[in-house]
Amino acid sequence: MPAIAAADTTHKKDKTLESKKSWKAINAERKVIKQQRKQEKLLKELQKAEEAKKSEDLNVAKKSKTIPNPSTVSIAVPGSILENAQSPELRSYVAGQIARAACIFRVNEVIVFDDVGVATARETKRSYDEDNVNGTVRRSSLQLARILQYLECPQYLRKFFFPLHNDLKFSGLLNPLDTPHHLRQQSKFQYREGVISEKQAKEGHSYVNVGLLNDVLVDKAIEAGVRVTVKMSAPSEQTKKLRGTLVSPDEPRRETGVYWGYQVRIAHSLSEIFTKSPYEGGYDLTLGTSDRGANVHQIPSKSLQYNHMLIVFGGLQGLEAALIADEKLKVDDPELLFDHYVNVLPKQGSRTIRTEEALLIALAALQDKLQPENADLETDLIDLLPRSEDTGIAMTRDNLVSHKKKNRRIVETIEAVDAVEKTERRPNPFAQKTAEDVTDKDITEDDFEIVSTAHDVTHKKANSIGGDLSRFE
Repeated sequence: MPAIAAADTTHKKDKTLESKKSWKAINAERKVIKQQRKQEKLLKELQKAEEAKKSEDLNVAKKSKTIPNPSTVSIAVPGSILENAQSPELRSYVAGQIARAACIFRVNEVIVFDDVGVATARETKRSYDEDNVNGTVRRSSLQLARILQYLECPQYLRKFFFPLHNDLKFSGLLNPLDTPHHLRQQSKFQYREGVISEKQAKEGHSYVNVGLLNDVLVDKAIEAGVRVTVKMSAPSEQTKKLRGTLVSPDEPRRETGVYWGYQVRIAHSLSEIFTKSPYEGGYDLTLGTSDRGANVHQIPSKSLQYNHMLIVFGGLQGLEAALIADEKLKVDDPELLFDHYVNVLPKQGSRTIRTEEALLIALAALQDKLQPENADLETDLIDLLPRSEDTGIAMTRDNLVSHKKKNRRIVETIEAVDAVEKTERRPNPFAQKTAEDVTDKDITEDDFEIVSTAHDVTHKKANSIGGDLSRFE
């Protein structure tokens, strides 16, 4: 009994202590408990999200293993070809022709190499390759590489990566590449090129500008100003935010078969074309072009099997001059450097073929000779990608010619009224011509501006002043 009495006294004391607590203390304790519960809930959600990411990564890894990257084609062009141009405008235009040819034939890598060797101080610039700080690159090579990169970049990203520069002064004269990854704002495709924006996002996320009205939220935190490839997620009804995931630049071509542009690389010599290849194992098929090579038409069809192919073009003096300028190569004949040494146009009518011309001729002549190990997927992309005429908002011809449409409507309403009132009224031959009597002939004349000759103009002026031409004497 005394023990029970002691327990009752302690219980009463606890109740008295609780009753003595203020409401502020009680609310504070409740808030702490709520925060603990929220943290536990967030931890569970994070664990679920991590598990979902791991499963997605496993699925992506499985897919990447099953679908290998398609075979690639690389071309090497000397930067000295710009020095043969007569004006800065023509220098830019030659670079534009090379970029157009590379995109037309789905080239994956363009290498700009120096075929002249060590140049003077006026003709050199510091290379923007951080790995080779002491190296210099010829000015023409640097300009060619810069223009190629500028044209490959989508239009909505150029202001982020290409400030005003003298090498890009005449880039507005060049023809656009119009490649599939140059998407318009109204275009709908699951992949887009973008740049990490400076807009603040939640921890572990970033906003990407992909050329749409709103930025896309991705699930990785990356430094602002980096170019990325984004796979757009399907829109959800819960949130209006655009979401996506960062993927490799090779994934759009691997998954859909769409050509996704080319990479640009600078080589300081002929040997660096082969030694600094970005592909593991280098190029398994190399091909040099020269007028001293074998006839390209003698190569059997589908006989050139490759996974990473390289085609090297010479400059003004050919590949022989590039070989002499390279101190690392101890070979006397450039034919020994390549698996095939071909002449792409045996019966040429001109003494010389310019490099930008040889590029088109060679890639066209080799189309039926090549056999890639991993070909691109053949998919119907008519509904997925915009066509060349879809350069803006779709407009019909009537929207463009609103004046004619307005007159056409007037004629249609007049004809309808005349059909109803034809039996009730008679035409008055002495009445003046009204707006209702407008004919198709009058409308067509209003749609065009009639430019009269000099004789008609003077005749009209003479009539307007009553035939008195004394004021013009």
